Amino acid sequence: MKQIILICLTLVSLFFNTALAADLSKLVILHTNDTHGYDEKAKEILGMAAVSALKQDYENQGFTVVLLDAGDAIEGNTLANYSEGKAAMEFMNACGYDAMTLGNHEFGYGQDVLLKRIKEANFPVLSANISVKATGQNFVRDAVIITRNGYKLGIFGLTTPETTTSINPKYVQGLTFLAGPQLYACAQAEIDKLRKEGCQVIIALAHLGSSNVVVGNRAEDLLNNVQGLDICIDGHDHVVKNCYVKSCLLVETGCHLANIGMLTFKENKWQEKFVPAGSYDKEDTKVQALVAKRSKEVAQYLNKKIGYSEVVLHGERVPGVRTQETNLGDLFADAYLWQARNAKVSKAQIDCALVNGGGIRTSLAVGKITRDDIMTVTPFKNQGCFVTLTGAELLEMLEAATSITPEPLGGFPQVAGIVYTINTKVPFTKGQQYRNSQYYAPLKPGERVTIKSVGNKPFALDKKYTLATSEFIANGGDAYGVLNQQPHNKTLLGYTEEQVLINYIKEGLHGVIGQQYAKPQDRITILQ
Repeated sequence: MKQIILICLTLVSLFFNTALAADLSKLVILHTNDTHGYDEKAKEILGMAAVSALKQDYENQGFTVVLLDAGDAIEGNTLANYSEGKAAMEFMNACGYDAMTLGNHEFGYGQDVLLKRIKEANFPVLSANISVKATGQNFVRDAVIITRNGYKLGIFGLTTPETTTSINPKYVQGLTFLAGPQLYACAQAEIDKLRKEGCQVIIALAHLGSSNVVVGNRAEDLLNNVQGLDICIDGHDHVVKNCYVKSCLLVETGCHLANIGMLTFKENKWQEKFVPAGSYDKEDTKVQALVAKRSKEVAQYLNKKIGYSEVVLHGERVPGVRTQETNLGDLFADAYLWQARNAKVSKAQIDCALVNGGGIRTSLAVGKITRDDIMTVTPFKNQGCFVTLTGAELLEMLEAATSITPEPLGGFPQVAGIVYTINTKVPFTKGQQYRNSQYYAPLKPGERVTIKSVGNKPFALDKKYTLATSEFIANGGDAYGVLNQQPHNKTLLGYTEEQVLINYIKEGLHGVIGQQYAKPQDRITILQ
């Protein structure tokens, strides 16, 4: 008898959920990702005031609207960085966001600042796969259930395990990021828990991306290893996605509010419709006024002239600083080499310099260069430093950081004082995985990369070299785990990356970036 009752109750439950699902046509899920502080309307940028207006438009038409973000909202351009993300969080509060997940760049100011921003949010900030090593407890809330107008949505967050190396490692000390099978198990547990709570729709806010450098931790890897997930709103890799993986809809808007994502339930399935910049002109006047106020405050500080460029300096991601040598990469590496050689703390001979392509965020046009331009190019607050290493370690670094070239990688080495070649015809062979990293050492350094010279002298494996770079690299960030495998004494220059570039332009180049930077300077050769 009990079994009959249980079966009947199960059938009633299934019927009830199906009946509710049939009415999902009046639910709209708006979503953003990787806004990076691009919150003010501009060419190819919708802006936060448009997000708020679109939300209100659908609410006025009788729809229930849920507004979500998949991470990397509070660090990026100067509008966000000036207040260490406080302004970006203000804008999201004003729009009425319902939840967001932690992206890797939420950690860019350090954990103490991030926790302040989380307290300021009027909505839950989620991530189920980050825990505190000392306690084993979740770093932030894992999930939230949103109940509104008869709808019940279960939403949980996931953050890329790549955060341990894509942000200065010191900013994630004491935290554990579940990866691979543990990440899948974590997600499945969240799905099962939310389904048991009677949620009609299960959504993962997953700042994972689809880059081949993190195979095993991509959004597609997750979806192929879990069941019962309806929607995965992704971020991290700045691409547009709109496809089904098994029975789950995977979506991503690109980045910088070039699109607003809009999910609706039609023809018995979830469907994505992007609202691109230029197709929607409405703005919430209150949000627009708040953004304009904060933008004016930033402009008063940042409009100061730094110098002038006679040439376009290329900082695009692909093809660009993450795939090949660029003139802006040369300029930035030269700035590090110049600053290290001219810093008061420098007593050793500085042989060379290296910057990671992912640390260069945009291009510079011909004309006046302001502090705003510099902070947009290099928005991170990493300290400059120098470190001594062997030729063998330098070779390993270059090979690990170009492991998937010509595919893009944030660690791609832009250099000064180094001439090297990458042979992409030779596959990268993985050796040991670096500690606290998603990256691997090359099994046989020198298979893909050969170094011709360092400091204008022939390269030698057993020679010691002093390298100028960022603290991020020296701490083993990106694919530079060789510097984290054993102690390497680093000496801070006393300048952030932004200051290094400003000092070089103003003092080293006397305020003018001239024709010597019209094109890349043949420091890197790529054989394909």
